[in-house]
Amino acid sequence: MALGDEMEFSFVLALIMNFQCLNELTMLLVSLCVLLIRHIQTTRPNRRRVALDHYGRARVMEVNFLKIVHISDTACIENTRMDRRCFHKLCELVKTVGKLEPTAHMGVEEMVVIFLHILTHDVKKRIIKRQFMRSGETISRQFSNVLLAVLRCHHVLLKRPEPVAETSTDERWKWFKNCLGALDGTHIKVNPLQANKPRYRTRKGDIATNVLGVCSQDGQFIFVLPGWEGSAADSRVLRDAISRPHGLRVPKGYYYLCDAGYMNGEGFLTPYRGQRYHLTEWRQGPQPRTPQEFFNMKHSSARNVIERCFGMLKGCWAIVRSKSFYPVKTQCRIITACCLLHNHIRREMTIDPLEADDVNMQQFEQTHSRYCLSFIHIMVEGSQQSQKRCNHT
Repeated sequence: MALGDEMEFSFVLALIMNFQCLNELTMLLVSLCVLLIRHIQTTRPNRRRVALDHYGRARVMEVNFLKIVHISDTACIENTRMDRRCFHKLCELVKTVGKLEPTAHMGVEEMVVIFLHILTHDVKKRIIKRQFMRSGETISRQFSNVLLAVLRCHHVLLKRPEPVAETSTDERWKWFKNCLGALDGTHIKVNPLQANKPRYRTRKGDIATNVLGVCSQDGQFIFVLPGWEGSAADSRVLRDAISRPHGLRVPKGYYYLCDAGYMNGEGFLTPYRGQRYHLTEWRQGPQPRTPQEFFNMKHSSARNVIERCFGMLKGCWAIVRSKSFYPVKTQCRIITACCLLHNHIRREMTIDPLEADDVNMQQFEQTHSRYCLSFIHIMVEGSQQSQKRCNHT
């Protein structure tokens, strides 16, 4: 073979080898493209599937919302402690007065439902997140927004004090003319910092805050002051409430009923010390024998309205019955909001299910008030006759 033929043969062989390499390279690139396309299809759903997921999620949220509120008044009361009429009035109030605005993906009604559901059952955010199909950040943010909106309505929801009229026929309050209501303190468990727990420890060993509550004759809160440590005395909390710039004010000539833990002074009427006072002592023991005991019985009967307010508050909202996981500042705001919602329920709902136990107490007081009054008159007449006999002799 000549030299020229050998060079031609080598050139042809090189072309064939390059052509085979190009084919292999092309096949490799095609394989990589196929694998990339399959990966994108498996990890990234198409727009139609995303639209269907959003639609199904919205339908589930709507069904859950209908089950909680709109299915019946009984279901609405179980989940929010309000009937449907009272609930919608609260939503309108927080929108107009509290300046609560809906977002692009959540309405005001759903915000208020989440807020009331947490207060009613004291559930954590991870449970609400599953039930309402919302993120934890959304639940936390909307809870804070509704809480601030309810607090902005305090001038509308708080009760204005009204004195007992001279012509009052109420068996409890007709004995206390110009009385504005009753006040007392209660302990609600909180979760303070570890360094502050000794100051919040009560005499019973609980870590709680001392809450001062003032209510009217019909059981609505007039003034609420949470935040004091559980070790603080009731009189100290009252003194702080009076000294605040926008604190408790008692007009001249009017007063509030309070127990023996407070001082008997201008604006505050306490019972006689050293005498029987509590209603259980009158039920289980003899009727009053002296005017002081009769006064204490009537005083206890009227002042018991603040005890019923605290009982209904803790019976209605589970978040104030147990130690909350919120900070103390947030928990104090929650306590105030619960008191405001208590007033809203008392105004808008004709029948409060938690008041059923008070009927027996009212019947007891009505049946025994006439007997006690006639007994006191007999005692006074007997003492006057004995005094005349002594003067005659």
